[in-house]
Amino acid sequence: MTETPTMPQIPVQSWQRPLGQGWDQHYLVRYASNLDDGPWHGAPLGGFGAGCIGRSPRGDFNLWHIDGGEHVFQTFPGCQFSVFESGGGQTQAYALSTEPPQGGTLSTWNWYPALTPERSTGTYHALYPRSWYRYENVFRAEITCEQLSPIWPDNYQEASYPVAVFEWTAHNPTNQPLTLCIMVSWQNMVGWFTNTKKSPEVLQRDDGSPYYDYVPAIGQSQGNYAQLISTDGLKGCLMSGDWQRLREPQEGDGQWCIATLDNPDIEISYDLRWNPAGDGADLWAAWAKLGRLMNLLDTTAAGENEQVGCALALRFTLQPGETRQFPIALAWDLPVTEFAKGVSAYRRYTDFFGRDGRNARAIAHQALTNYQDWQRQITTWQQPILDRPDLPDWFKMALFNELYDLTSGGTLWSAATEADPVGQFAVLECIDYRWYESLDVRLYGGFATLLLWPELEKSILRAFAQAIPTQDDRRRIIGYYLTMGVESPLAQRKTKGATPHDLGAPNEQPWVQTNYTSYQDCNLWKDLGSDFVIQVYRAFVFTGSSDLEFLQTCWPAVVETLQYLKHFDRDGDGIPENEGAPDQTFDDWRLKGLSAYCGGLWLAALEAALAMGNLLAEQNLAPGTIPILLTQYQRWLEGGLRAYHPKLWNGRYYRLDMGSGSDVVMADQLCGQFMARLLNLPDLVEEKYIQSSLDAIYEACFVNFNQVAQTQERPQAQKFEGAQVGNFSAATLKQPIGAANGVLPDGTPEDPDSTHQQEVWTGINFGLAAFYAQMGHTDKAMAMTEAVVRQIYDYGLQFRTPEAITALGTYRACHYMRPLAIWGLYALLESQD
Repeated sequence: MTETPTMPQIPVQSWQRPLGQGWDQHYLVRYASNLDDGPWHGAPLGGFGAGCIGRSPRGDFNLWHIDGGEHVFQTFPGCQFSVFESGGGQTQAYALSTEPPQGGTLSTWNWYPALTPERSTGTYHALYPRSWYRYENVFRAEITCEQLSPIWPDNYQEASYPVAVFEWTAHNPTNQPLTLCIMVSWQNMVGWFTNTKKSPEVLQRDDGSPYYDYVPAIGQSQGNYAQLISTDGLKGCLMSGDWQRLREPQEGDGQWCIATLDNPDIEISYDLRWNPAGDGADLWAAWAKLGRLMNLLDTTAAGENEQVGCALALRFTLQPGETRQFPIALAWDLPVTEFAKGVSAYRRYTDFFGRDGRNARAIAHQALTNYQDWQRQITTWQQPILDRPDLPDWFKMALFNELYDLTSGGTLWSAATEADPVGQFAVLECIDYRWYESLDVRLYGGFATLLLWPELEKSILRAFAQAIPTQDDRRRIIGYYLTMGVESPLAQRKTKGATPHDLGAPNEQPWVQTNYTSYQDCNLWKDLGSDFVIQVYRAFVFTGSSDLEFLQTCWPAVVETLQYLKHFDRDGDGIPENEGAPDQTFDDWRLKGLSAYCGGLWLAALEAALAMGNLLAEQNLAPGTIPILLTQYQRWLEGGLRAYHPKLWNGRYYRLDMGSGSDVVMADQLCGQFMARLLNLPDLVEEKYIQSSLDAIYEACFVNFNQVAQTQERPQAQKFEGAQVGNFSAATLKQPIGAANGVLPDGTPEDPDSTHQQEVWTGINFGLAAFYAQMGHTDKAMAMTEAVVRQIYDYGLQFRTPEAITALGTYRACHYMRPLAIWGLYALLESQD
């Protein structure tokens, strides 16, 4: 506790929402079989790969990504903060959620009031990795709770910690003393977060995506108990379970801890055993009356079908004008992540706290003694960006808040090894598409790790490099054909030399068993090999162009995958052709023959390979065959450049492809050119053609598309059963929603019932905006970006940003990786200074 003259200054750039205020209009999921938890999402708490918890603008803890790669969205109301206040002859107590539980659970508790037309009761603020609850017009005291986890750039230790700190600040603005008691209660969850189906069957959803059932052991609390902590200046409750006397920790085993620093000016009381499944009177009745707990030292373990919780309460008196501040930590030590049965990994934080699952107290102690330094580290990182007058506040807000996905994206971060000195790292493409580090998606989505945690970026690319020469002969059906109602051919899972689409899924063996997705046969994709080569060189350039060991490690895979991809150059013009089936990141969009998108990426990859090969040759770090390879790549590049522009240029923009006859303006048609210039490689086409294309894209895909969308009333003939339309549309909003992936020059769709073409892909928009900024069109870059940001943060998609939104108020694939591309836009804006 330290005395402070004022309440905390919350950055004005934070996302804000009145406590408990619902949404009159919010996006609904496009396909009913996909995930839609509703709009009540807040910034996640916890480190990368440590498991995380989300707390909503209602105040409830409702998102539990504790088990790596798995999703639980459920409120456990006994996990909560509560405030007691007494003064001026009045006493009141509230649990700080505006959503009372149903069914009689904790029915004796008094729940915090949401805002009404007559009274605001406070505001939630979020600027990841910090968030705040400011409580107003209910208590006589002014109360703020700041939440944070230790996330800042180039931090490969604390950023992995499974911990959240809640710094409470209370100020007495009255002329009478006020007595307050802050209580934190927590349900014992040891053993809950593991799949009880150890070998779940992989099934196909109606949208063609593979999935499996996750059945966690929620509520299986037999043997769980709590102990009092009162050592090393700490006071708290340590939750554990029967596993400690039975075995080494398995997935779900470990400890949870709530704790604070012992302080002579604060009376700390506790209750080690209460029933969070009952009416709550055993905890609430005495506390709400007296403002303290009864110091019950009952360590009896939970019986069969019994739930147990514990609680910690901090009581103090504020004199008139006085302000006090103190921290409470929530820590969890669940060291093991299990994938397939018998396949597991230790989490990164165990490199610093050990692997025995008995270190929650130590983690909490680290947090409580160092959190103020963590706050300084975060501020030192964020404040220079927040202070920039040339960047609008909405952009600063989204820039930091989009990093949420690195915590809550089903993230894995394994313990270090000699081969991976900072461990292996992976983020899901999304919850609906539950596989890791989809390479096409991270072409844009990888900007965040590239710029902020580059060693994690390199670890991901090394994993792809190791996977490229592997082969997996298992055969599987392709989901795309199922959605069309035709028989699917059986496809090999992973072909030698093909760049895998992803690094595997949580139910198998991530980083080893790759190419999990089966919606398409990704061995046939024409962008993945190019994406890999570009990202390897990008990681090299953006980390100072000095890590030749990294290039040397990846070089054999670069050679092998380029050779593999060149086999698809059927006409010998130097560029692989698309083959009619969707065979690139827009995997519901058929490209045929030479295409602007895949062709440009291929040419940029060849330029990157030549740059890498020459560097390695100069340092004698490449095999003796490299002169032959470089000559070959140069020949391919020269042939490809001779073909690319003359065949695809239509006088104003680049054609979608050579085989379909389409006149669509594809928004991402020059992605390869963007990447080439980003890496200081030669342009693929002349600047006048780049500028003309960008003008056409902006006019068709942004300006004209949004004008058309604002008149659209007819729902599409949706491809999948259970398709929905939202409770609002672009027509009712009368505001732009972003740039569509591909429309005709007048903004109308080529096929009114197409899927990907008419969707607005959030990450593609951010990446496209970076291209506009690169070419000097900052105004257009920011117009597109603002349109997308407004949709996400004004209409209930915050902290679950989807891949796509539509003009009919629907979204697809929430908690998506690609929107991390906003950091690519920031990098381009910064480079212009």
